[in-house]
Amino acid sequence: MQYKDYYATLGVTKTATQDEIRKAFRKLARQHHPDVSKDKKGAEAKFKEINEANEVLSDEAKRKRYDELGSDWDKPGHQQRGGGFDFNSGGGGGQGGFSDFFESFFGGRGAGAKRGRGFDGFAQRGQDVEFDLPLTIEEILSGGKKAFNIERAGKPETMSVTVPKGVRAGQKIRLTGQGGVGSGGAQNGDMYLKIKLAPHPGYRVDGSDLIHAFPVAIRTAVLGGEAEVETPDGAVKLKVPAGTQPGQKFRLKGRGLPSGPDTRGDFFAEAKVAIPTTLTPEEREIWERL
Repeated sequence: MQYKDYYATLGVTKTATQDEIRKAFRKLARQHHPDVSKDKKGAEAKFKEINEANEVLSDEAKRKRYDELGSDWDKPGHQQRGGGFDFNSGGGGGQGGFSDFFESFFGGRGAGAKRGRGFDGFAQRGQDVEFDLPLTIEEILSGGKKAFNIERAGKPETMSVTVPKGVRAGQKIRLTGQGGVGSGGAQNGDMYLKIKLAPHPGYRVDGSDLIHAFPVAIRTAVLGGEAEVETPDGAVKLKVPAGTQPGQKFRLKGRGLPSGPDTRGDFFAEAKVAIPTTLTPEEREIWERL
């Protein structure tokens, strides 16, 4: 029967502390857990080896027996030095998936043995997952319920979330327990929804500011007047001064996107002077006289 070097299995030295053994086990268990590995069969076998090594080295009494006998555990005369353990019991690694070496070395786990963290009993928190959540400018400013679709395990799923009013692009909404499923009784992971700003047909975005091109009749641009401008907060009447140039911007303070918990960027109305493409003979004569 092949000797099991439990220290090598966990990648620690024989002088490793219990804290070092615990950290090594947790790291390897996460790495080789069948729930996260693509090679399920190979991962399960490796996971059981790791668990068996931890079962011995994390228990002071078992570790002491293991260290005392060493690799010559099955040589004549070592049975007595082992403290009266039944080295000939065991049989096929049938108890909790442990190897023949373990069962022969310790004579079975027994009713009083510490419960190991085997494949079925290892508690590991589920993985966190992240999805993008596109929101319109109006949804960001008003908040409220938002339904969204995701795909998990190859299946489409519709969920709903309450979007806080004034949430900003790049922020994340956390849905507790909606991530990956935990194993061994551990809690599920969380789902994080990263806010993305959906394109808007009428506004351009510059940081937390919004820019909107509004049409201005050429007469109004030359002589001055009023124009109606649509903003996320509703339409406003804007005074257009005489001599307004194409591309000139007018600032409406605090009507942009959220820039902080209680602040917003600005809204810029950009004049788009409407130049006529066709002229009647009379209109052409007037322009020529001008």
